[in-house]
Amino acid sequence: MTNKKKIISLNLKLLKIIFISPLLVSIPFFNNGNALKAGLEFQWDQNSGYRRLKWFQTDNERRSRNSIFFFLRPSDRKQSLLKINMKIPKTFKSTLKEEKIIFCKVRIGGFDTRTKCLKNIPADIELSEDKKSLDIYPYTPIPSDKNSYAIVFKVFNPKRSGLYQFHSFGDIAGKNSVSNYLGSWTIVID
Repeated sequence: MTNKKKIISLNLKLLKIIFISPLLVSIPFFNNGNALKAGLEFQWDQNSGYRRLKWFQTDNERRSRNSIFFFLRPSDRKQSLLKINMKIPKTFKSTLKEEKIIFCKVRIGGFDTRTKCLKNIPADIELSEDKKSLDIYPYTPIPSDKNSYAIVFKVFNPKRSGLYQFHSFGDIAGKNSVSNYLGSWTIVID
């Protein structure tokens, strides 16, 4: 009887080793440095009034030189815009200056093309003293046509990594110039 118990015990130990050893060997290979960066966006307040706008940045590392394109696509503009207001997050501490902000007609890149400004749109750009609000006054209203437009920041990224949410508002051309919520951009700094 004791031999049978020893054999069963030995077989169970052998089975444990056979099933657990592949897991122990493969675990170090899961954590390689070439991890994929998913485009996952987390929104705290998921209400129906929130509109996610598209954006593109050339570099998402902390303290690196970056060009951030905040897109206003045709689907984002229902009517002509007289003014665009952008709320900048308080924690976005970077080298933001009026000279380094451009408003342009843009070609949004894809798989085989690059994102680039096609034509600068003449506009007055006013950055508030505390750098938390940006107003853009184009000389002619931005039409609600098939062209895409972008607000381009040429900055050094903040020291702090995280999610930064920019909100945009636009004054619509018409009898009652009313400021409407256009949407929000949530950029990521690693």
